[in-house]
Amino acid sequence: MSSIHETHSHKLTETQHRPEEQDLKNRHILLDTTAAPALQAKQAELERQRITDNLKKGLSGRPEKDELVQKNILPESNAAPALQEKQKELEKHMRADSLDKHLQSRPKPEELVKEGILRADENPVAET
Repeated sequence: MSSIHETHSHKLTETQHRPEEQDLKNRHILLDTTAAPALQAKQAELERQRITDNLKKGLSGRPEKDELVQKNILPESNAAPALQEKQKELEKHMRADSLDKHLQSRPKPEELVKEGILRADENPVAET
């Protein structure tokens, strides 16, 4: 019998170390509510519905993507967000290459003087 008595005394010491009710509520193990247990499920459902309604209300007032692109808040891109920075860098390099190409193929000031577009005294690169 002493073995049974020891088992019971061990259980009693375990109950002395149980977490407090408020600790269980803080850890979301117990519901923090004063509602009767029969109403707790309905209360939780109503709370979820309230959160859903607030979220829908917030999303309905959100500006459209086109408006955000026009205001330069979002980039005008269909690329994945992880690739958008690389896309932006590539576009920058492509513009620089295009500008270099156009600068190399532009007519010389002497040609512009010959064609009557510039006067000889307006030649910006002529030596004085």
